Amino acid sequence: MSGPAAMESVDPVRTLVVGEALVDAVTTSAGATLEHVGGSPANVAFGLAALDHPVDLATWIATDERGRRIEEVCRQRGVALTPGSQGAAFTSVAHATLDADGAATYVFDLEWQLASVPGLAAYGHVHTGSIGAVLPPGGEQVREILAEARRFGATVSYDPNARPSLMGRPEQARHTVESNVALSDVVKLSDEDVAWLCPGESLDEVTRAWGELGPALVVVTRGGEGAVVRVTRTREQQALPAPVVQVVDTVGAGDSFMAGLVSGLIDAGLLGGPDARARLRQATIDDVLPAVERALRTGALTVERAGAHAPTRIDLP
Repeated sequence: MSGPAAMESVDPVRTLVVGEALVDAVTTSAGATLEHVGGSPANVAFGLAALDHPVDLATWIATDERGRRIEEVCRQRGVALTPGSQGAAFTSVAHATLDADGAATYVFDLEWQLASVPGLAAYGHVHTGSIGAVLPPGGEQVREILAEARRFGATVSYDPNARPSLMGRPEQARHTVESNVALSDVVKLSDEDVAWLCPGESLDEVTRAWGELGPALVVVTRGGEGAVVRVTRTREQQALPAPVVQVVDTVGAGDSFMAGLVSGLIDAGLLGGPDARARLRQATIDDVLPAVERALRTGALTVERAGAHAPTRIDLP
């Protein structure tokens, strides 16, 4: 099936990313603090744009200094903000502290809601995840956008990217997360998400159960151990190793993986509208593995550099 899909001549798939854009204030293990634009969904949008996909971002920022910085970075990266994205009272901040191994822990100062997004029929694919897909009141607005976009035919991807300090008790967060999973065609989560949201359940149990909620494809990242891929229809599951790299820090690694995954699936004709959804529903694991391999490469390139580096197609081997 990958041959015919690859030969089709179609307009580029326009993607809408829905979720938080904020400023990351990163404190290194040496005690120095630097600020840069981040937020998991924003990082995914930047990653897709770096891989030459047209992408818009629906978010919630202010017109303050930090908000203007986010607007400028979006402009530089080729990501358009949807109307109404700049209605916040202040721009949110994520305070990240890096340990000696470069792993980040977060404390957040934010509010989240969402303006309606005009022209949803123009998007072939919608991605959401992390805080914006859960935190009220915006989380419910995100689900409304996902449901409406699906009615227009868009495919949907989702990354829970759990933040325990903001998402309450895991059993409550899981209920909300799984309502998003049910609206999605592709779900990417981490082994840390599995451990927090689904304590006592194995990775295999979660990939199977979440696939049965609706997604055709569930991918679990496992840090330096790579990723596990499960195709719901065929029940095929496979583990892929991660490239061996020197880790500088893990900021944005999962977002870079997500961007690489969506990029690869769009290029394969497996995301981007109702026909792509139908192809994804019939896909085998061999059809999706190239996209997962691209995701592993983009994630690896990101951890080799400080901050949420967004690889380009030139960077990919």
